[in-house]
Amino acid sequence: MTPSSFKDLVKVNRSCRRFDNAVKIDKQILKELVDLARNCASAANIQPLKYVICCDESKNEEIFSCLGWAAYLKDWKGPVKEERPSAYIVIMGDHNISDKFWCDHGIAAQTMLLGARAMGLGGCMFGSINIKKLKEYLNIKEHLEPKLIVALGKPVEEIQIDELNEDGDIKYWRDEKGVHHVPKRKLTDIIIGSW
Repeated sequence: MTPSSFKDLVKVNRSCRRFDNAVKIDKQILKELVDLARNCASAANIQPLKYVICCDESKNEEIFSCLGWAAYLKDWKGPVKEERPSAYIVIMGDHNISDKFWCDHGIAAQTMLLGARAMGLGGCMFGSINIKKLKEYLNIKEHLEPKLIVALGKPVEEIQIDELNEDGDIKYWRDEKGVHHVPKRKLTDIIIGSW
């Protein structure tokens, strides 16, 4: 789906966890996504983030092994090999620049994911990371702290936003057809003041 408005882009920018691994993403695309993040706001304009980009299959397997996939889907341990991401961007804070990264890594990850969706790609940001293993696999120096990983690829799953049920259960789930459902609170439930 090609989004026709910014709101459409945001709505299709769901956390995608299944991809067509045969569709490869090259380094130039990854550099373009990092460049989008580079141009984002940064607290006090400190710009403490550094990145590792990866589209190498063997390194991708190492990164994949460091990630926790979809905690609410108890019977699913992550995508099969043919549905794994074809690229990753590791977002790190550089302690040589600052010890406070504020929300810069979240801004960067969301911007890259919106950029990827605009290119017809999809992705998922991960905070559940085995950092010790990741730093070893990618030879990440001590002063660099992995904050988030963005997994990227050509989406193969259908994701649907649903209105939150009366029971208030916010857990995402998959139906019998494999459609991934994401419950969202109503706008009237989250705006608590208006003048």
